[in-house]
Amino acid sequence: MFDRDKNPEFINSFLDYSITILNKSPNSIKEYNYDLNMFFKYMMIEFKETTEKDFDKIDISNFSIDTLKKIKLDNIHSFVSYLASNNSKPSTRARKISTIRIFFKYLVNKTNILEENPAQNLETPKLDKRIPKYLSLDDSKKLLDVASNEDNRNNERDFAITTLFLNCGMRLSELVGININDIDHNECKMTVIGKGNKERTIYLNSACMRAINSYLAVRPKQGIKKDSRNSDKALFLSERKERISNRTVQYIIYKELKQAGLDTKKYSVHKLRHTAATLMYQYGNVDIRALQELLGHESIATTEIYTHVNNDQVRNAVESNPLANL
Repeated sequence: MFDRDKNPEFINSFLDYSITILNKSPNSIKEYNYDLNMFFKYMMIEFKETTEKDFDKIDISNFSIDTLKKIKLDNIHSFVSYLASNNSKPSTRARKISTIRIFFKYLVNKTNILEENPAQNLETPKLDKRIPKYLSLDDSKKLLDVASNEDNRNNERDFAITTLFLNCGMRLSELVGININDIDHNECKMTVIGKGNKERTIYLNSACMRAINSYLAVRPKQGIKKDSRNSDKALFLSERKERISNRTVQYIIYKELKQAGLDTKKYSVHKLRHTAATLMYQYGNVDIRALQELLGHESIATTEIYTHVNNDQVRNAVESNPLANL
């Protein structure tokens, strides 16, 4: 997951804590490790602990506790400034700042290494709220029509995949990880493992249940591989009769978008998650808290990006004013 030999021990202990106690996902650990490596390489330069000119070749494995204790808020600000001057996106800087804050909080609260937290008053850069890209209702129907095309030998599987994305707003990793026994056919719901290894329930509408049952009727029952990915338990299988991969699902959606005449540079698997959330909010009068629960967001602020309105909604709002006809 990460190369321990390239890290000072205090980074390794933080990553171990994040894995075992905070139950962070492998992707989160990878990001933490990358962010902290970059930060401490910069600190090596900041405190003149290296003469290496190539940033990527700076060795932080022997970064001392004494130098760690020298780090102040001004040094962290210097690092953030370095990121900005190298065209780092505000969202990227915000992630690195979050990692630094969590890391120093760990050192102060969970170890005896530091008594004061230099990142305590570290602020996150203001992020522009961008309206997420999503398919219109008509374009979503086009995509489903393409997915159900009987000329595709995997049409039941691919249609079920597309239906779940567009109806449930699940993440790619969640869909790939679905096992057959995760589905409760009586209650029309399934359990998925979301971000941060958190389990949540997704309720399935009639379209999802029909698509899943149609696929299960043709899903291979013999010759399925028994491997470390528990392919024999997986809902969605590849043509090699093993759990379908992220890349294969991405290709399926890419191919469908292209056949539907939709912009493959603009839309992707993750945009289908945006689409599901937006359609539910715009057409289903879904409460923002219910949408937060459905999407598995920790913060309501993340869900609020789907509460954008289109021009028709604005016009309808004005027309529905009780004073409009006076």
